[in-house]
Amino acid sequence: MSARTALDLVVHASRVVTTAGEVARTIGVSSGSIVAIEPIDADLTAPEVVHLASDEVLLPGLVDAHVHVNDPGRSEWEGFASATRAAAAGGVTTILDMPLNSIPPTVDLEALAVKRKTAQGQSYVDVGFWGGAIPGNLTDLRPLHDAGVFGFKCFLLHSGVDEFPHLEPDELERAMHEVGSFGGLMILHAEDSHSVDRAPSAHGRRYQDFLASRPREAENVAIARVIELARRTGCRVHILHLSSSDALPMLASARGEGVRVSVETCPHYLTFSAEEIPDGATEFKCCPPVREASNRELLWQGLADGIIETIVSDHSPCTPQLKHLDSGDFGAAWGGISSLQLGLPAVWSEARRRGFTLADVVGWMAEGPAKQAGLLRKGRIALGYDADLCVFAPDETFVVDVARLHHKNPVTPYAGHTLAGAVRRTWLGGLPIDTDDEPRGRLLTRGAA
Repeated sequence: MSARTALDLVVHASRVVTTAGEVARTIGVSSGSIVAIEPIDADLTAPEVVHLASDEVLLPGLVDAHVHVNDPGRSEWEGFASATRAAAAGGVTTILDMPLNSIPPTVDLEALAVKRKTAQGQSYVDVGFWGGAIPGNLTDLRPLHDAGVFGFKCFLLHSGVDEFPHLEPDELERAMHEVGSFGGLMILHAEDSHSVDRAPSAHGRRYQDFLASRPREAENVAIARVIELARRTGCRVHILHLSSSDALPMLASARGEGVRVSVETCPHYLTFSAEEIPDGATEFKCCPPVREASNRELLWQGLADGIIETIVSDHSPCTPQLKHLDSGDFGAAWGGISSLQLGLPAVWSEARRRGFTLADVVGWMAEGPAKQAGLLRKGRIALGYDADLCVFAPDETFVVDVARLHHKNPVTPYAGHTLAGAVRRTWLGGLPIDTDDEPRGRLLTRGAA
């Protein structure tokens, strides 16, 4: 830090998760950036000086690269104001919005402009956007890339909404050739449509019947196809919301061969198990589904081995009516889990039981997603990075009360669960996030973020 640098914020903490691990440090912030990382007794001055309590840890703000905000078009499901309030309350200071479930979907420049206009002035955290790859928009991909989307999402089976159709195998290959030609990133909902079509149909209240309708085979076959196409086209690919642990060996093998493939999983796959989901509890429905406890433990091993690099929410809310909570019919219910505000305590609750550290969790939920998406100043407490910070009390426990969540609709499978770890404060660019004030979140573009 230059002797002339005027600081806006100084934070003293006995526990700071940095790139060097968990250490005692003083952090100095100027003009939205981290400009000083000094010993805890450093004599730094600023208009705001904060001393964290002994039970508090300073973390980088989390990066959630998989969020369905659904705004515009389905803003009764969620919206930028409610989603980003929930994010801030959960220690998340950057989200990347998925291109579908909003109307119009983000599949061309006009739709991206509508999405950005909707988010402007409503966002309490920084927001970036994924584009979409659908049949017929091949020529829109490069313009969207040049406009700053972070990559392109596609489905290999019906997406759940008709305005975002899936790609057939030949269309997927053409899209990957195109995206690879300009160095873009393809992110994929990898479930094979034929495998799902051959499986029993989802219907009724039994969770096991729903689970049988989305077999592991669907993920495994789709991921194998994506790996082969990535090998053939050279396109960089990212597998979304991995549920099937069966796919881990082939992902590790492909990466060892130089195929550019990364993979994420989600808190619900790491927390819940099929054996404990009650029949009729449609708040647990998501696609791909929550699988058995043995599968869950193998996903944790995949994180330990470095095969799975990131954990993101896949926050996919809807109205209570669409969850069919009255009938408990898994076939009729919307498939998506609402968890944006709860991801950090949910993952920490399970991680610490298995001997992982807060530094591990930060790697999976902040540094990893930022690196995967190309957010060059996010996800780390390091010199020159954005001063997006989270004060976390890892030993404080609480019972999830849906009435206290900022999500627009009070439906989540975490309701009533006891979680460890409370977010007590967040800063965005060195300024405290106060959701009673005007939103200050920026709209991010790839390469400039």
